[in-house]
Amino acid sequence: MLIFDKKTLATEPMSYQSKNIAIFASGNGTNAENLITYFQKNSVGKVVAVLTNRQDAGIIQRAEKLNIPCKIFDKAQFYQSEEILHYLKNLHIDWIVLAGFLWKIPTEIIRTFPRHIVNIHPALLPGFGGKGMYGKHVHEAVIRSGEKESGITIHLVNEQYDQGEIIFQSKLTIEKNETPETLAEKIHQLEYNYFPVIMKQLILKDI
Repeated sequence: MLIFDKKTLATEPMSYQSKNIAIFASGNGTNAENLITYFQKNSVGKVVAVLTNRQDAGIIQRAEKLNIPCKIFDKAQFYQSEEILHYLKNLHIDWIVLAGFLWKIPTEIIRTFPRHIVNIHPALLPGFGGKGMYGKHVHEAVIRSGEKESGITIHLVNEQYDQGEIIFQSKLTIEKNETPETLAEKIHQLEYNYFPVIMKQLILKDI
């Protein structure tokens, strides 16, 4: 397990070439928006595109507001053609970030961007992961299990849901009167605090 902590955070080199980031999102897009605004102020990376599989996803308006191109695609484009792969290549993408994206990434994209696709999961993997474990479903399962802690996991993406190498985890205590809604709010705050910072660290290690 590769864990970033305060002792291992890298400092920015004197000179470097900014890395291009593409964000995949399926929902409201608050994590994606947080990443975009973070990298607008941190030049090691730049979000150059947002991609979504839903025409009604909230991320679309958020991306437009921030002047980031947003590509909407369907399952045929994603799984039965190389359209999305070519789109990423044409933008010279260096890193792919999944911020609430619910589809499994095609093998060809994973092979084209080895160890450069990163996901955030709203629980402490390897528990409470896998297909269908997203959003409130995760928080309900965590509370129902009687766990004392939850948190976030940032990990590399491979061919299996939520099974890639763990990069970073942050934990919080589950209170006795915790609800899925209150837990979700706490988890979101961890995501906002750590996801951009850890992505910056990954990019710095890559420079």
